Amino acid sequence: MTVARPVVAVTRRMPERVLAALEASCEVVGGRDDTPATQDELAEMLVRADGILCTVTDSLPAALFGRVPPRARILANFGVGVNHIDLAAVRASGIRVSNTPDQLSEATADLTLGLMLMTLRRLGEGERRLRAGKWEGWGPTDFLGHDLYGRRLGLIGFGRIGQAVARRAALGFGMTVKFHTRTRWATDDVPPFVEQAESLEALLADSEIVSLHLPATPETRNLFDEPRLRLIPRGGWLINTARGTIVDEAALVRVLADGHLAGAGLDVFEREPVVTPELLAFPGVALLPHMGSATVAAREAMGMRAVANLLAFFAGQPLLDPVA
Repeated sequence: MTVARPVVAVTRRMPERVLAALEASCEVVGGRDDTPATQDELAEMLVRADGILCTVTDSLPAALFGRVPPRARILANFGVGVNHIDLAAVRASGIRVSNTPDQLSEATADLTLGLMLMTLRRLGEGERRLRAGKWEGWGPTDFLGHDLYGRRLGLIGFGRIGQAVARRAALGFGMTVKFHTRTRWATDDVPPFVEQAESLEALLADSEIVSLHLPATPETRNLFDEPRLRLIPRGGWLINTARGTIVDEAALVRVLADGHLAGAGLDVFEREPVVTPELLAFPGVALLPHMGSATVAAREAMGMRAVANLLAFFAGQPLLDPVA
């Protein structure tokens, strides 16, 4: 497909560099308002634009594609996960989908280690007390947390982000790192600073910290239910910077309430932007508003990659990052 000057609808505010790159070749609609698009607005974009630069907050279910025949032929997703898009409906409509892998791996890995530090070292608790004016000075037993250095870390999923976390944890914090994936890695491909676990259950039972790096799929929904959470040794920690639907938050509340887990660090939530209220009450739980890729460099890189996919498609070239 070759389009001389295609119309591209941008659903959320984008960095100015990204919009400038897109406007050089396309007629751009939107991109400067950061209010999430409604279903009616998304339906309008589908019938009036040649392509859409969408984000994780844009729900694109099958019903949306059935309203009227879409004009849009490509959805360039700003992000890696595409669980908000009904891919079967997209394929049936002849629409292509791209995403932006590689652009956010290092930023998300940094934040993952940050959540570990916040949780084990009680950094959030300390900052909250200071800001509330309740800190009365240093004391030898104040805010006693736990060392991150030398811990046993289990990674569930070992894609780009999981590997970036493993490098930081093993080489920077001297942690013993193991991982589990659904498809077993060839021994020669496993990096020298990590070990592949025999099973998910074995990994959980041997990990003081468990960090999740899985996509949101029907198979991973509530994968971490109460029985699996209780496989983590008592006093352990759960970190999730992947997708909120992987963890059953009600079950997480129960294993925190009875002290089985000492804490958790969450950047994503089961029903975003709603957070299970009981999680707010646990001082040992660090909660962040989906900030994994929120650096200037990462967000610009994600946007530029989405633009590159759009321009490749409109020029009749293969997508750089095809999903569907």
